[in-house]
Amino acid sequence: MSLDEFVLIERIARRTHARDDIALGIGDDAALLRPAADQQLAVTADTLNAGVHFPAESAPADIGWKALAVNLSDLAAMGAAPAWCTLSLSLPQAEAAWLDPFADGLFALADASGIAVVGGDTTRGPLSISITAMGQVPAGQALRRDGARVGDDIWISGHPGEAAGALRLWQQGRLDVRHAAADAAHEHLRQRLQRPAPRLELGLALRGLAHAAADVSDGLLADLGHIAARSGVAVVVQADTMPLSPALRAAFGFDAALDCALRGGDDYELCFTAAPERREALGALSSSLALPLTRVGVIAEGRGVRCEGDAGDGRASGYRHFAE
Repeated sequence: MSLDEFVLIERIARRTHARDDIALGIGDDAALLRPAADQQLAVTADTLNAGVHFPAESAPADIGWKALAVNLSDLAAMGAAPAWCTLSLSLPQAEAAWLDPFADGLFALADASGIAVVGGDTTRGPLSISITAMGQVPAGQALRRDGARVGDDIWISGHPGEAAGALRLWQQGRLDVRHAAADAAHEHLRQRLQRPAPRLELGLALRGLAHAAADVSDGLLADLGHIAARSGVAVVVQADTMPLSPALRAAFGFDAALDCALRGGDDYELCFTAAPERREALGALSSSLALPLTRVGVIAEGRGVRCEGDAGDGRASGYRHFAE
C-alpha cells in the first residue's frame, strides 16, 4: 500500500505519546519543548544513507533501530539524558510494508530510552534517514573531548570491533544481514552491526568520573585521535590489552580481530579517559552495569595517537567520508 505524505506523517505521529516536557509535538510547523531548569541542551544529528551506513537490503526494523541508536550514542558520549528527537525520511516509495516495521524498530528503542519523536520531514528520494536528537545535562557536567589530562587512563566499554567484523563478513559474502545466522558467533556479530546498543547508562554514570569521552563510530584509534587533538595531548594505546570478544576471534583469528577492534567503526561503545584514582570506582561501575570496562592505554604529553604492539604500526585510519 502506497502512502501519501500526510498519511505517512500521521502513521508516525500515532506512535508518539503526550509528555509534560512537550508543549506541542508533531502536527505544526515546529515543536514546542520545555527544557528543565539548570540543564544544558545537547544536540546532535546523523544521516544514514542506504549502501553507505547500512546494507541496502537490511530489514526495515533494523534500519529504524540503528538510525536512532547512532544519535543516542552521541548523547551518551556527552553524558546527556535523551529527551527529544526529530525524524526526516527520504523514501523512494512510501509503503506501509516498509514504514511500519521501520517504525517498530525506531520506537522500540525510543520508548526504551525515553526519547520522544516531536517532528521532522518526509520527501521522495533515495533511502536516507536523518535524525536530530536532543538531550539534557546539568550545566557544567557534560562529557567533552577536550578534557583529557596527562596521566589519565584510557578506557573502552564492551568489545570493540564486533560491528566491523560483521561488516567484513557481509562484504565477503559470509553473512546475510537480513536473517539470523546459523553460526552463533556470526549471529552475535550481526546483531552488533544491525542493533547497536547505545551506552546511555554508562554515559550518565561517567559524569564526574571521566575527564573526556567520545563514542566509537569511526574506529577506536580514530576516535581517540579526536580526543587527543581536542585536548592537546598524546594517546598511547596498548594493543595487548584490547578486549577482543570470543565471537570476533572465532570469526577472524587474533590479528584480524585486533584490526577490527582498533580501526573498525560502527560499534558505538564509549572510549573515555579518567584519573588512575578512579579505577576502583570504574570497576564497581562495570559490575553494576554488567558491562566490561577495560583500561587500554594512557594519556601522555605530546600529540597524536600511538598504538604499542600493533602490527598495523599504530595507523589510526578509521572511516572517513569523501576520502579517496
